[in-house]
Amino acid sequence: MSAVNTLTAQPLLSRRNHWINWVATHAEMKPDQAAFRFRGEVTTWRQLRDRSAAMAGALARRGVGQGDRVLLLTLNRTEFFEAVLAINAVGALAVPVNFRLTPPEVAYIARDCGARAVFTEPALLPLVQAVRGEESELELVVNMGADTAGDALGYEELVAESQPFTPIDLPEDLPALILYTSGTTGRPKGAVLSHGNMSAQALTCIRAMHYNGGDDVGFLASPVFHVAALGSVAPMLMLGATTVIHPLKAFDPSEMLDAWEGEHVTTVFLVPVQWQAICADPTVQQRDLALRVISWGAAPASDTLLRAMAETFPDAKNVAVFGQTEMSPITCVLDGDDAIRKLGSVGKPIPTIQTRVVDDDMNDVAPGQVGEIVYRGPTMMAEYWRNPQATADAFYGGWFHSGDLVRVDDEGFVYVVDRKKDMIISGGENIYCAEIENVLFAHPRIREAAVIGRPDPKWTEVPVAVVALEAGQDLTLAELVDWLGDRLARYKHPKDLVVVEALPRNASGKVVKGELRESAPASARAAG
Repeated sequence: MSAVNTLTAQPLLSRRNHWINWVATHAEMKPDQAAFRFRGEVTTWRQLRDRSAAMAGALARRGVGQGDRVLLLTLNRTEFFEAVLAINAVGALAVPVNFRLTPPEVAYIARDCGARAVFTEPALLPLVQAVRGEESELELVVNMGADTAGDALGYEELVAESQPFTPIDLPEDLPALILYTSGTTGRPKGAVLSHGNMSAQALTCIRAMHYNGGDDVGFLASPVFHVAALGSVAPMLMLGATTVIHPLKAFDPSEMLDAWEGEHVTTVFLVPVQWQAICADPTVQQRDLALRVISWGAAPASDTLLRAMAETFPDAKNVAVFGQTEMSPITCVLDGDDAIRKLGSVGKPIPTIQTRVVDDDMNDVAPGQVGEIVYRGPTMMAEYWRNPQATADAFYGGWFHSGDLVRVDDEGFVYVVDRKKDMIISGGENIYCAEIENVLFAHPRIREAAVIGRPDPKWTEVPVAVVALEAGQDLTLAELVDWLGDRLARYKHPKDLVVVEALPRNASGKVVKGELRESAPASARAAG
């Protein structure tokens, strides 16, 4: 009886499964080991706990509490993660914002989520001040890496207050983050992710990346505002492993290899174009690297690149991941052993979620047929912030609708053929832009490609290829059609070709197809 009473008397908050408690555990068990390393500076687990708790107290004394929203508008730095922990510790929601957005775009997000405070840094303070000119509800500005200036409070000065902070109970289903989607077709929507979502994501990553526990050293190259950054750091926080944060700057493969070598990095995620540059670096074979897992996603990888990665890093596991913000984000994983055999696949769904491939009426499609992949499971977002209609649309039929049109082969591997809104209907045939783009990516003269639909009096719509070429190259529509040959069914061949210097992208790096649809017809080369 006494044992039961002792257990019952244990504070509930100490049994919660979220990153604040993970940090508290490591601060007790391995206080002097590195949680983060950034620009040669080490933040230990004890420092991470104490500094985030001190900041939480400073926020609470200034009125930030349960349910409030706090923006984070920063570059990559350790204080970003301290701030997220502090914001969550008082029961508030952290809202990372893309620093490449314009003042009106940031102001929209601040207004949409009703943010009261913002964390920033000196380089981005002018952007914050411009946003405050449009959005007056941002009362509190905390400036990382600087002293108090004007009405912006110095981050270190707040940490130094070090007044006692009483932790509060944070249930796992309590919202922790609002991550705004990129909004390629309209205003961005805020996906609300809970502590439980990030815990499930951490377990997904641990399994997918074959982590060795606290002995691993992760490398964070993604911008911290992106779900990929938070999703990749979550397992390191759970395991008590070290994360090396890479400064945001122009991509330099040699400099990145220096960091991997010097920091003894074991796990890395990059996009395919970055892996291509890494594999081509003349010094890569001479490096003393500790890489165990190399992973990629966000864009297709050619068989040429996959073979180059295997030859360059023969002892590392090659893992591809696929997902979206609303799913925290990983939904499918492709192990390197299957990468070339199943070229073009995003892998199999992770075992902790349920998936279906359905038509517009939520009927399951036959194996091998194209339908929308829908999800249920512990990584699924709670809602779109203050957007009940978008939330209802997303959860139609009781499943989260991804917007991805896929087919599944007889072994269960998923192939994405298009985004649902990008599908072209030509002469009664469904044409999937992503399918054509995947073929175009393999052309030796094409650097990047996108496919859009153009109205046509005979066929209703026809596909148009918009491409940026490798330096010094040229390409005609006739040459492209000839090269496509038996690589793609003839009805899927682009009927026009537009060559541009670079594809227009939004602040998250996604191609803005609306802009292409407006500009492409004027410069298209007719098929004849």
